[in-house]
Amino acid sequence: MPSRPRIIRKIRELYEGDTVEAHSFRYGLLVFDMVTILFIVVTSFLPRSPFMEWADVVIGLAVLADFVARLAISRTPWRDLAHPITIADLASIVSFLAPIVGEGIGFLRILRTLRLLHTYQLLARLRKDSTFFRRNEELIIAAVNLGVFIFVMTGFVYETQRWTNSHIGNYIDALYFTIAALTTTGFGDITLTGTLGHLISVVIMIFGVTLFLRLVQVLLRPNKVRHPCPVCGLQRHDRDAVHCKACGTTLNIPDEGAV
Repeated sequence: MPSRPRIIRKIRELYEGDTVEAHSFRYGLLVFDMVTILFIVVTSFLPRSPFMEWADVVIGLAVLADFVARLAISRTPWRDLAHPITIADLASIVSFLAPIVGEGIGFLRILRTLRLLHTYQLLARLRKDSTFFRRNEELIIAAVNLGVFIFVMTGFVYETQRWTNSHIGNYIDALYFTIAALTTTGFGDITLTGTLGHLISVVIMIFGVTLFLRLVQVLLRPNKVRHPCPVCGLQRHDRDAVHCKACGTTLNIPDEGAV
C-alpha cells in the first residue's frame, strides 16, 4: 500500500501540478461541476425518487472526496476551513448526503466552480489553450461572477420562500423574481414577504446591480490584450499598442492573427 506522503504528493500534483495529467484532471473537475449543476436544475422539476436519492449520495461522496483531498494538501487547513467557500462546500455535501435537508442547498455547489475558474493554474491553462479565452477573459469572468450570483440567490429565494409564498412554486419562479429584482424592473407580480424576504431582495438589488454593471463595463470598454510590460509590469494594453502607456517602453505583443 502506498505511503501517506506519497499519496499526498500525488494528490498535490493533480491539483497543483503542470503536467498533462494534472491539467486533464482539473478540466475533469470543471466538467463534473457543470454536470452537477445541470443535475440540480433538472431534478428540481421532478418528483423525488429512489434513483435521485442514490444519485445525490453518489455526487455527495464525490464532492466529499474532493473536499478531503483539497484539505489534505492545504498548507493552511484551519484557515481554509473558515473560508466562506469552504463553508458553502460543507453545506452542499450535507444537502447531497442528507436528502431530508433539501436539495436546494446544493445550489451553493456552484461557488466551487467559481473557485476553480479563479485558481491560477486553471486560468493560466485556459490562457494557453484557448485563443477565445485570452481575447475575452475579463468578459468571461465577469459573466461567470454574475451567473454564480444569480444561481445562488435563486436557490436562496426558492428554499426560503417555497413553503410560505404561494407565488414561488419552482425554481423558474424564483429565477424570475431574482432577475426582476436584479434589474430593478419591479413587475410586482412576485414579491418576497417578511424580514428575511426583504433582506434577500435588498441583497439581490445591491450586489446584483453591481455585478451587472461590471459586466456592462467590460462589454463597452475597448478590448485589451494581456501582455506584461517588461519594465513596469502593466498587464493590459490596446491590441495595436506599440508602447506601454505607463512607462513608454516598446512592446512586442504577439499577434494571433484575425479571427
